[in-house]
Amino acid sequence: MALTPEKKVKNAIVKQLKLFGDSVYYFFPATGGFGRSGVPDIVGCFNGKFWAIECKAGKNTTTALQDRELNAIRNARGEAWVINEENVDAVALMFRKFL
Repeated sequence: MALTPEKKVKNAIVKQLKLFGDSVYYFFPATGGFGRSGVPDIVGCFNGKFWAIECKAGKNTTTALQDRELNAIRNARGEAWVINEENVDAVALMFRKFL
């Protein structure tokens, strides 16, 4: 089965997260109708800092629900990013600022 463009972005992000070994905790929330709508694709903690990443592919943009959740995380002093193919290589750099 071929990977979707968004799955390729997720895989590239995970590859960068693994550079930090066991010091990065992350997971992919599965809402499946029981969770909160708009929750980012990947959430976690690194060096005491909560972060979340919404993955997009191509020219796709966030929905209003996703924007609401990303802003709620930022308002709570967490980090929240939207990552696509164009900025996926910056993930490791963003995490280095937590060191």
